[in-house]
Amino acid sequence: MTQQIRRVAIIGGNRIPFARSNTTYSYASNQDMLTAALNGLINRYDLQGKKIGEVIAGSVIKHSRDFNLARECVLSTALHPMTPATDIQQACGTGLQACMQVANKIALGHIDCGIAGGSDTTSDAPIGVSEGLRKILLDVNRAKTTGQRLKLLSKIRPKHLAPLIPRNGEPRTNMSMGEHTEITVKEWGITREEQDEIGFNSHKNLLAAYDRGFFDDLVTPFQGLEKDNLAREPNLEKMATLKPAFDKKSGKGTLTAANSSALTDGASCVLLASEEWAKENNLPVRAYLSFYETAAVDFVSKDAEGLLMAPAYAVSNMLDRAGLTLQDFDYYEIHEAFAGVVASTLKAWEDEKFCKEKLGRDGAMGSIDRSKLNVNGSSIATGHPFAATGGRIVSSLAKMLEEKGEGRGLISICAAGGQGVVAILEAK
Repeated sequence: MTQQIRRVAIIGGNRIPFARSNTTYSYASNQDMLTAALNGLINRYDLQGKKIGEVIAGSVIKHSRDFNLARECVLSTALHPMTPATDIQQACGTGLQACMQVANKIALGHIDCGIAGGSDTTSDAPIGVSEGLRKILLDVNRAKTTGQRLKLLSKIRPKHLAPLIPRNGEPRTNMSMGEHTEITVKEWGITREEQDEIGFNSHKNLLAAYDRGFFDDLVTPFQGLEKDNLAREPNLEKMATLKPAFDKKSGKGTLTAANSSALTDGASCVLLASEEWAKENNLPVRAYLSFYETAAVDFVSKDAEGLLMAPAYAVSNMLDRAGLTLQDFDYYEIHEAFAGVVASTLKAWEDEKFCKEKLGRDGAMGSIDRSKLNVNGSSIATGHPFAATGGRIVSSLAKMLEEKGEGRGLISICAAGGQGVVAILEAK
C-alpha cells in the first residue's frame, strides 16, 4: 500500500479586528471571538451546513470553561455539527502550528479540508485564588462534617484572599519576554533607532494596506470595530521620546511601547484543503503551504541563547530541507513580538560566526531585502493576540502571493519557552 502526499492549498482566511486589551473587547471571551472569526470565514466561503474534516484551534490564556474551546466554537457556528474539533497550544506559535497540523492531515489524505485558528484575550484573563486558599478549599471539600469544614474555613486569613493574576513571563527565569529581549538586543548591538524604524514601518504599512482595501476580504467587523484599533499614524520624533518599558533602572533600555507589540484581544482562522476539494467546491486557491519547521533553544543554562531566537534556527533547518536560500523569497513575514527580535534575527543570519558555530552552516545566510519585510504591517501595529497571530500572517501572505501571481513567502514566529515556528508559502 502506497500513500501519495498531496499539496496543501490555502483557500483563504478571516479574522476579527484586533483590539488593545481592555478596550472594545473587554468583555468578549475566547469563545465569542473565535466563533465570530469562524462565522466570518464560513460566510465568505459558503460553508454553511458543510462537514469540515477538522477544526484545529486554541488559545494561550484561557479559562477552565474553555477546555474544549474549538469544539464549543464549532457548535456555535453554521458548520455541520458533526465537524470534529481539537484544541492546541504552543504559545505565540499556536495559530501557525494549527495550520501545520491541519496541513499534515490533508497532505496524508486523512481529511480533505480543515480550518486552523486561534483566539486570545488578556482582557478576560482567568484570575485564580492563591495557593494557600486553594489548599484550604480542597481540604474543605474533602471534610466529612460541618464542624470539620468550619474549622478549616477558620484558617483563612486576609493574605489568602489576594488573587492569583496570570503573568506574561517565563517560569524558569521569572523574567518577562521584554526583559529577555532587552538582553538579546544588547548582545546583538541593536539600537533604539533600528527598533523604532521597524515600529514606524509596521504602522505605516498597516494603515496603507487598510487604505487600499487589502483587508476587505480578510477581516470581518466585531462588536462595532471594523479595523485594528492599535494602529496609529507613526511619528519617529514622538516615538523617540517614550521611556523604556522593561529595563527602566539601568537607563539603557531600548524597548518601548512604540517598538513592542501590545497586549491584544482577537481571533483568526484559515481554511486549508486539497486541490481536489477546492476544485469540487469551486473555491480558488490563494497559495500553498509547502514547508514548515519548529525549533527550540536553551535559554536557561549558562550558555543560554536569547529566549526568542529559535526562529533563526528553524528557518535555517527549513531552508536546507527546501533547498532554498534566505534570499529566495518575495515576502518575509517576521512576527514583531518586539522590533528588537526582528532586528536581532536578521543580524544573526548576517553573522558568519553565529551561522557557522550555532547553525552549522558554511557561512552567513546573508541579508534580506528590507522592502519585502512585513509589507502590510505586523504585530506592532495590528497587535498580538497570541494564538491568533499565526492565522493573521498566513491569511495575509497567501493573499499577497495570489495578488503577485508567483513567488514564495517566508513566515517566522517566535514563541514563549524559547521556541520558533516557521513556514514557507508558495504561489500557484
